[in-house]
Amino acid sequence: MNHPPPISSIFRSGTRRQWLACGGALALLGSASLRAQSKALASNLHIVIPANAGGGWDRTGRALGAALTASGAVGQVTYENLGGQGGLLGLQAFAQKHGSNPDALLIGGTVMVGAVALHRPATDLRHVQPLARLTSEYLTVVVAADSQLLNAKSLVEALRSRLADMPMAGGSAGGVDHLFAGMLVRAAKAPAEKLVYKPFASGPEVVQAVLDKQAAIGISGYSEMSEALASGKLRAIGISSMRSQFGLPSFHDQGVDADMTNWRGVFTGKQVPAARVQTLTTALQRATQHESWQRALQENRWNPSWVDGKRFADFIALDLSTTRVMVDLLKLKAG
Repeated sequence: MNHPPPISSIFRSGTRRQWLACGGALALLGSASLRAQSKALASNLHIVIPANAGGGWDRTGRALGAALTASGAVGQVTYENLGGQGGLLGLQAFAQKHGSNPDALLIGGTVMVGAVALHRPATDLRHVQPLARLTSEYLTVVVAADSQLLNAKSLVEALRSRLADMPMAGGSAGGVDHLFAGMLVRAAKAPAEKLVYKPFASGPEVVQAVLDKQAAIGISGYSEMSEALASGKLRAIGISSMRSQFGLPSFHDQGVDADMTNWRGVFTGKQVPAARVQTLTTALQRATQHESWQRALQENRWNPSWVDGKRFADFIALDLSTTRVMVDLLKLKAG
């Protein structure tokens, strides 16, 4: 960021009266600028979260809203949870209802990209405008505390020998958890068509599915697993990063060629004017620098991953192309 030169270097020869006059003028100018910014932004902003309460998108949306409010970008934020089909139901509703609404945002990410690749819906990411990628997160693969699976090697052996008897629980079909499940099956050289994948609407439901023995294996973000891991109810097999994270071994470090990152970002309506898009992006960037957002990153173990503008649009296009290839290669099914 370019900072203006200090007042002392500009008015070094001025009298005290000139200093005060200049300071007053600058203060008035600053106040006018802030008022102009306030008018450009929303007094009330609406955030659509295309997932149920309690999951990663929900926490992201609410943490972002809190940071926007705390940073002074908006006066008030309202939230709307519209879960289902990996975010596609929320995406469709947002595109139809908020296509030209300058005061509405949509949370999305890897899961939505996967759902688009798998289901190929009529309403997809071409019907919204990308603003910024906010975070990235690694996936954690867990089992119940009393499971006989002890590490990545025993997991791979079990998948290879009895895949049909090892149901996996994760997020929506086609989402990042489903993709990583397929990647593990491929690494185990097991027949992909025998994968039993059980999709759930949120991380807490994935945890409960493993605890209730509905699934032998659970896949979700570390932040959604951390409480059950800390309590000893679940045990981590590995994490999807290239190297160990949070005291958990990565699959790569255990000799299994499988890694993946889950990103989350924010979008607005397709018909929102370019000037408004820039204003929203600036407000988002300022909010992500606020201590409220920094605290959310730390608490949820999210990695800051800011990308905006054309770079973000290009990233999404590449991610979608890659994901479509993966869906076909891993033979993922919608149900």
